[in-house]
Amino acid sequence: MKHLISTIAILSAALTLSSCGASKKTLKRSNQALIQAMQAAALRESAEAAKLYSDTSIPKGEARKHVSRDTPGQTALEKTIIRWAIDSDPQGARVFYRVLSSIPAVVKNTNETYLMTTPYEETRSFNILGLTYENSRDVQIEIKVVKSGYEPQVKRFNVRQVLDQQEISSFFMLVPKEE
Repeated sequence: MKHLISTIAILSAALTLSSCGASKKTLKRSNQALIQAMQAAALRESAEAAKLYSDTSIPKGEARKHVSRDTPGQTALEKTIIRWAIDSDPQGARVFYRVLSSIPAVVKNTNETYLMTTPYEETRSFNILGLTYENSRDVQIEIKVVKSGYEPQVKRFNVRQVLDQQEISSFFMLVPKEE
């Protein structure tokens, strides 16, 4: 839209100058000045957008490095240790997790993986293939807690938030099934 308005402004300036009897040389100079002004404005706009959207929480050089089978252990994501702490009342519920991605072409969704029964506490990294700091906002970890005689419960955690906090922790108050 901005480019359309700028183009219209350039054309109207050219028509105005030519109707006033300006020479071709003057028209060329005015067009060049307008083009340079438009380019400068575009550069300022992109610089402001880059400053606005720069994410200081991403370690330098890590924004686009992705977790891969071909180069294991090469990214800061793979070296980040996450504290997992899941508990329930009553205890003894089975804990499952899975990866949910809104960008399945890059980061694949996974099936449920059994972890242990509650209380569950562990420190480990999760190596989600295709994950980068940049796309980590589009990926979630789903924790599911199941116990016989109780309703299953599910909570989802944003991977970017988990990376920032270095923790997935939650308490599930299990609800008895109505029979």
